[in-house]
Amino acid sequence: MHRSWVIAERGPEPRTTVPAAVPQRVDGACRVVLNRAPNGTTALADLYQRAPCRVLFPDPEDGEPTQVVLLTTSGGLTGGDRTDVAVHIGPQASATITTQAAERIYRSRDASCHVEARIELRIEAGAWAEWLAQETILYDGSRLRRTFAAEVADSGRLLALESVVFGRIAMKEWFDRGLLHDAWRIQRAGRLVWTDALHLQGDIRRLRTEPFGFGTNAACATLLYIGKDAAQQREMVRDMLSAHRASGAATVLDGVLITRVLAERPDELREVLVALAAALRRSAGGWAARMPRVWYC
Repeated sequence: MHRSWVIAERGPEPRTTVPAAVPQRVDGACRVVLNRAPNGTTALADLYQRAPCRVLFPDPEDGEPTQVVLLTTSGGLTGGDRTDVAVHIGPQASATITTQAAERIYRSRDASCHVEARIELRIEAGAWAEWLAQETILYDGSRLRRTFAAEVADSGRLLALESVVFGRIAMKEWFDRGLLHDAWRIQRAGRLVWTDALHLQGDIRRLRTEPFGFGTNAACATLLYIGKDAAQQREMVRDMLSAHRASGAATVLDGVLITRVLAERPDELREVLVALAAALRRSAGGWAARMPRVWYC
């Protein structure tokens, strides 16, 4: 018997394909309803929260509105993340909504991903509401689409503040590429009274540094006051802008006091905003001329 041996050359080991890791994304939300209690205070009526959004209710200082502090447990947001915040202030209630710290928007992996942040407020008749968010810091390459919508009753009042810092200025990092779409929509007594949007995309460094853009400024802010006495607050705000030698302006349109402020350094912007918001809450709302305690931590 003859045996034939076939010797085959061993080929390469089969390659195991490891799927690329899919980045974890967050889809956070919170819903807060505050109503006036029989004893005249403002109390929590309903609450829903989904990570990474969390809501804290610290004890306010004497004579201050009920305080709502928002935070994100993820420590910042990046492309693909979503947050959805809704706050309802019932008739005759009063509340201050603020954030625990500055929000950081990190670099997105590609142009198809962005952070989506939605804020919706509803202020009923005779209610007072303050939205006093701390700064949003845009890292280079970050992509943010944010919408702020408020529905204010005819006798309701709203003081709202949002500010943006164009990069990690202390690290010499500027927001030179990415996306920023920041939109506002304000309704009063069921009627649209103001809408606005800031859109930066493409060569953001060029757009940002143009004389008709932001020039050498590193931060900007919008401060709104909606109320029947909005026109009465305008001159005070203009005087304060002049006293602080701030780059800004204030005007009134259809019961909405609109204040814009620019600054070359984030700390300069913060100083002006603290002074303006504190003065407005005292003049228009009769509250103490100070910001929530988390602003000073």
